[in-house]
Amino acid sequence: MKKLKMTVGILVMTLTLTAISCKDGKKDEPAAPMSNEMYQESMDDKDDMAMSDNQDAKAEAILKDYFNLKDALVGDDNDKAKELGATLASTFGNFDASSYSDSEQQELKDIMEDATEHAEHISESDIAHQREHFKIISKDVTDMVAITGTENTLYQLFCPMYDGGSNWLSMSKDVKNPYYGSKMLTCGEMQKEIN
Repeated sequence: MKKLKMTVGILVMTLTLTAISCKDGKKDEPAAPMSNEMYQESMDDKDDMAMSDNQDAKAEAILKDYFNLKDALVGDDNDKAKELGATLASTFGNFDASSYSDSEQQELKDIMEDATEHAEHISESDIAHQREHFKIISKDVTDMVAITGTENTLYQLFCPMYDGGSNWLSMSKDVKNPYYGSKMLTCGEMQKEIN
């Protein structure tokens, strides 16, 4: 468990440094793909975590609602995204982190509070503003998966054009850009596989 905590901490620091360095880079130059080694190590250790089936179900419910919201943004559907933003806010609010370590509980609590606030904004906003909040939710959900793990293979995709470079998660390697929808549907690339 101590190794897992250290690995997750290193992963968070790496993601933070990568995000900061991407903002400092040229906007027309995509960020280099991130190494999967540290992430894979933390995911291999997930068997050592004490997670109940119920907790797995709550994390998977968040992913399901997140992917539905992503698909609404891909389809340029503002009204559907509003509805799904409200659903996702509720799902984040129902997440129970009590089966995790104290430090993981605090980190998950912070992630859920931030993500809930952004999902609530999505439920009340125009599509351009929804996409701004979706970028932050994507980071929150990625951070959550680093702690909870997932039963599915996910893909982290990257759009170099949106807001200095933006990531999102997908169940498919195929690029369907939620930040631009039909304007630039295939803008982006698969950065890494998460399993």
